[in-house]
Amino acid sequence: MASTSREESPISAVPAPDPLGRAPLAYENAPFLNSPDARIIRILSEYSEPLARFRRERIQDTVVFFGSARFRALDEAHKQLELLANTGSLQAAPIEEQPASDADIDEGDTSELRLRRAEAAVEMSRYYEDARRLAFLLTQWSRGIKSRRHRFVVTSGGGPGIMEAANRGAYEAGGKTIGLNIRLPFEQSPNPYVTPSLNFEFHYFFMRKYWFAYMSKALVVFPGGFGTIDEMFELLTLGQTHKLNKKMTLLIYGSSYWKEVLNLDVLVDKGAISPSDRDLLQMVDTPEEAFEMLKAGLTRNHLEPEAERRARGSDEEEQLPGPEIAQTF
Repeated sequence: MASTSREESPISAVPAPDPLGRAPLAYENAPFLNSPDARIIRILSEYSEPLARFRRERIQDTVVFFGSARFRALDEAHKQLELLANTGSLQAAPIEEQPASDADIDEGDTSELRLRRAEAAVEMSRYYEDARRLAFLLTQWSRGIKSRRHRFVVTSGGGPGIMEAANRGAYEAGGKTIGLNIRLPFEQSPNPYVTPSLNFEFHYFFMRKYWFAYMSKALVVFPGGFGTIDEMFELLTLGQTHKLNKKMTLLIYGSSYWKEVLNLDVLVDKGAISPSDRDLLQMVDTPEEAFEMLKAGLTRNHLEPEAERRARGSDEEEQLPGPEIAQTF
């Protein structure tokens, strides 16, 4: 005889799940945004977010300063410097790599490396002050240009050393100044002279390079190491190949330093570059000389053609609220 009692179903024995919360929006999903799958979004963000800020701050174009980030001024009155452990690092290099102090030299208690670094420190401290002075002169002049947007804004990598000096000079002249910092795998921070609303930090070197190259109308290269040389040759190559549809003034500051580091004549003699390629850059040795060259180049290549277009009523760029980004061929 069949049982009249109803056996319990295995399905009905499964407990009901807890209420399900709402899924995060894709653009608020931090694990996704930081994953390899979202790399394209991060790259686009490093284009779109700076562009929005440059529009808001009414930045038209820039003058970029490159130079060593491996030192910082400690006592400007005595021109003392501290060498940093790495490019842009907050941590000082070991004592055996630091420039020898006057006391160390007097006592004869120092290494050959520290003696050479002490001699170099005098030179590097001068470059710090020269970059500061040049940025001041440039900003003082550019602030007087009649324009609805800020012209030829001093821009650096945002860190210490020459970068700090450039931002500092522009700050002291009362102008806006940009810092395009890069996130590195050691502790770092932007220098305090960058305009807060124009303080950027990039993850991708190539996106940082994009903003250095495409908004700049001039470049000033102070003594530096691998990073400085990399940025300089990248822009030299863009100029040599005419890839950027604009004229740039490129100054190499400190002929005694660069003539030891670079020998372009060898490249010409070996046929690696054309003799005319040497004309892509000009060497300068004083802030005043550099300023006059910058002013002449920026006026000849940009301000005068713009004035001619305005006179014809055809200067469409002046009506644009955002930055002037160079076209490429």
